[in-house]
Amino acid sequence: MHSALLHQLGRCERILLVGAGGGYDIYCGLPLFHWLKAQGKRPFLASLSFNGGGLEEVRAPQQRPQRLSAEECLALWFQEQDQEIPIYRFGAGGALEILAHYQEMARRLELDALVLIDGGTDSLLRGDEPGLGSPGEDVASLAAAHQLELPVRLLACLGFGLDAHHHVCHAYVLQAAAELTASGDFLGAFSLLAGMPELEFLASAVDHAARQPETRPSIIAGSVVAAARGQFGDVHVSQRTQGSKLLINPLMAMYWGFQVDGLARRCLYLDQIKSTRSRGEVTQAIQRFRSSITPKPWVDLAF
Repeated sequence: MHSALLHQLGRCERILLVGAGGGYDIYCGLPLFHWLKAQGKRPFLASLSFNGGGLEEVRAPQQRPQRLSAEECLALWFQEQDQEIPIYRFGAGGALEILAHYQEMARRLELDALVLIDGGTDSLLRGDEPGLGSPGEDVASLAAAHQLELPVRLLACLGFGLDAHHHVCHAYVLQAAAELTASGDFLGAFSLLAGMPELEFLASAVDHAARQPETRPSIIAGSVVAAARGQFGDVHVSQRTQGSKLLINPLMAMYWGFQVDGLARRCLYLDQIKSTRSRGEVTQAIQRFRSSITPKPWVDLAF
């Protein structure tokens, strides 16, 4: 037995791990980054960013800005580990703009694989569910990756259940996984466990971010670490979640892998996103689609 996701990546040499939804999504790629390096591969890190514009290479800042971005915080942590790891950053735009950045990185870094990293699982929704979470950046990234000419294009989700506070119905997330299993596009799931070097790599970066006074620490990455260490229930790793009820549980520490093309075929409104050129156009396309349908009813998970 093996992980089909890791098996596919094990056949590649130069792999870009890119945060699909902006912010701290890229942190959820750190366990994969660590594993790939241990396999002798050449992984790279990139992030769709709310702080970025054109494609740029972020390194640890020499002088602290008023607020550290997620990419600057990560670069600073790498520097403190005596590693100079460039973090590529680009602005949250439309699908065509993101595609252009992917194409430039594919050319510059001589890539043979791209992995979208989603902190959470709202990227699996097809569009007619009762709530979509925060789909704009994820679906624009998916549309761009679907159009990218590269041999291997995958999506890895980490943090199942954490989108509940964004009104995501996880019964439909499981339905998506089932349908993608039937189509051959689900690459299985595997857990990060306490003591694994990949988890401790992530935990160190998360702890570093939480100690920086100029940052807003990641809810998802922190919750993943808590779940992997056996915490359960209404556990809050950040004051940002105070006032909401959480269910930290072992499923949050599992990677779920998927083929990008299978996800793209399933998304009901991807064709309306493919040609967008700005973040505003993505938002408008989603609003038009949602106004044209009647969303499915909420379904509670019951076993």
